[in-house]
Amino acid sequence: MRHTFREALSGLRRNLSMTLAVIVTMWVSLSLFGVGLLAAQQVDLIKGRWYDRIEITVFLCTADSSGPNCEPGQNTTDAQREAIRSTLESNAEVAQVFYQSKDEVFEEFKQAYADSPILSSMSADNMQDLFRIKLVDPEEYQGVQSAVSGMPGVQAVQDLRQYLDPLFEWLNLGQWLTVGASVLLLVAAALQIGNTIRMAAFSRRREIGIMRLVGASNFYIMAPFLIESLVAALVGAALACGTLAALEQFVIIEKAKPAIETIQWIGWEHVGLAMVGLVVVAVVLSIIPTLIATRRYLRV
Repeated sequence: MRHTFREALSGLRRNLSMTLAVIVTMWVSLSLFGVGLLAAQQVDLIKGRWYDRIEITVFLCTADSSGPNCEPGQNTTDAQREAIRSTLESNAEVAQVFYQSKDEVFEEFKQAYADSPILSSMSADNMQDLFRIKLVDPEEYQGVQSAVSGMPGVQAVQDLRQYLDPLFEWLNLGQWLTVGASVLLLVAAALQIGNTIRMAAFSRRREIGIMRLVGASNFYIMAPFLIESLVAALVGAALACGTLAALEQFVIIEKAKPAIETIQWIGWEHVGLAMVGLVVVAVVLSIIPTLIATRRYLRV
């Protein structure tokens, strides 16, 4: 093993510039890949928090309401209200149905606008009574929406998904763009590792040929090259892990969390998972190109 490590160290010194280029490329690409992993976990956290709270609100008609299901100058009748309730409660996608009268809605309005001058000009008669629906699966809401949207007495059906889905689409797009850019850089790093090892093997081709003739095993011949590429990849991975740690500490903990407290932010456990992923990717990217690059030199 002493000879193996000595050869690996010698190879790193001879190809120092190429090794530094591999380290920097791995650092940047793995950092971007890690950011993509953290972004995916952040989106999942936001989805988990908000999708569990998603509910459908069915607003009932008032005398001032306009819409194809409302009769001008009339509130939703008791019969219409009970028909709507029955339709909702019999729907398999509905977990719970809550009815709020105008008085109850006005109480919530007073709490929300306690310090606003608009409160003095409002009363319960200005409110809409409504149904709030909790879903069995927040992802499945279309059936409930279509079942009640055309019923007499329904002024409007509001689903929070229509506001949240565009946000998550942009977040997912940013996440995939980051991952895509990092994958391209990782491919470039793998090719660079392969070229570096190929040049090192070519410069030692006579020594490798002699070792094969005297019966040296393939692993013994490849070991110095594997160590060279593994060292470069792990140094790049360590720098990328340090970048993710700095991002968590200085951007998330010190800046984002105090500024936006309503969002559940990723923590060190998520950063730890991303770091494990980076190390695994770095090891794979160091081993596979090395095996491919040295394969032709293992034949006598």
